[in-house]
Amino acid sequence: MFELIINADVYGPKSLGIQNLLVCAGKIVYLGERVPQLDESLSVQVTDLDGARLIPGFIDAHAHITGGGGEAGPSTRVPPLPLSQFTRAGVTSVVGLLGTDDLTRNTQTLLTQVMGLREEGISAWCYTGGYHLPATTLTQSVRSDIVNLEPVIGVGEVAISDHRSSQPTRDEILRLASEAHVAGLMTGKAGIVHFHLGDGERGLSMIRECLEQCEIPARVFNPTHVNRNKALFEQACELTTRGCTVDLTAFPADNVESGWSAEAAVARYIDKGGDLQKLTISSDGGGCMPSFDAQGELLKMEFAHSSAMAITFKAMLDMNLAMEKILPLMTSNVADLLRFHRKGRIDTGFDADLLVLDGHHGIQGVMANGVWHVKQGQQLVKGLFEE
Repeated sequence: MFELIINADVYGPKSLGIQNLLVCAGKIVYLGERVPQLDESLSVQVTDLDGARLIPGFIDAHAHITGGGGEAGPSTRVPPLPLSQFTRAGVTSVVGLLGTDDLTRNTQTLLTQVMGLREEGISAWCYTGGYHLPATTLTQSVRSDIVNLEPVIGVGEVAISDHRSSQPTRDEILRLASEAHVAGLMTGKAGIVHFHLGDGERGLSMIRECLEQCEIPARVFNPTHVNRNKALFEQACELTTRGCTVDLTAFPADNVESGWSAEAAVARYIDKGGDLQKLTISSDGGGCMPSFDAQGELLKMEFAHSSAMAITFKAMLDMNLAMEKILPLMTSNVADLLRFHRKGRIDTGFDADLLVLDGHHGIQGVMANGVWHVKQGQQLVKGLFEE
């Protein structure tokens, strides 16, 4: 079936004005101002957006798709994330990873969850490894996992400046970055190291030292959670001037006491004149959000949700931040960093991953790979085990 979407106010992510799109076999096969004339024998479903905004689907580059947690005992392990938790939030592409628990959860289970999400209709990839070194792998090395396992695009989230990390040395980090970089060259994949940043006083000093001591391109070093405290965010802003892309986490409003919410961090970054192409936003969906005392004892435990992507996007628009500035942070910037060449934009030949916005910046329609998962606010597609 052909899907014809007419009268859409398209941001692709740049504003294109009122456009009409034809979708077939999961791809955008036409984008233009005129409505294409199709043979009457073809089966065509027409959706008239009547001027509603149409944007690319969000790419969530940091989600614990097999579930995170477990830091307060086995009962605190988060279950695997269901399909609709992503699509309700406008996420049409996701990258899964392991965190603190890279022992009872592993690369095998992560890969299986990736393939399950693909079967259910969204695009999915993953990192190999987890918080600790030596990295958890399937084929005995990071380079081999990236080269031989199609969904694996890099390694992460490797923990630094955190009491839960394996306290890696600079040389260990450099060796890991070399493995990822060379594997990326061999395959055309991202080949990055995705770093978890904790609240440790060393902050981003390890990455700065690595950049000063090696020939590995700065793009390989990709820190996340950089808005968790204000000092760390200032370091991250400086790191972007060296060529690194840094990732903000869409923390819930009540979980940013010592840092900045993603929307506040974006506003500050813009005020500083930072290069917006070096900034992305992810959800940490399914991940634990613990609070510890000075002795490393757990005080409380919360869990993140992919809905933070949609909430943060709406919050940025409500702050009157320009659509064309903020939309790439969840779409084209992520696609460029991760080398997803048919994602993150609305254009002919790109995957038909599309979001329809209502008048209040909420998400009322979600198309993933050419299939409507949410339409007029109604969830049309759910995972097999969802109610």
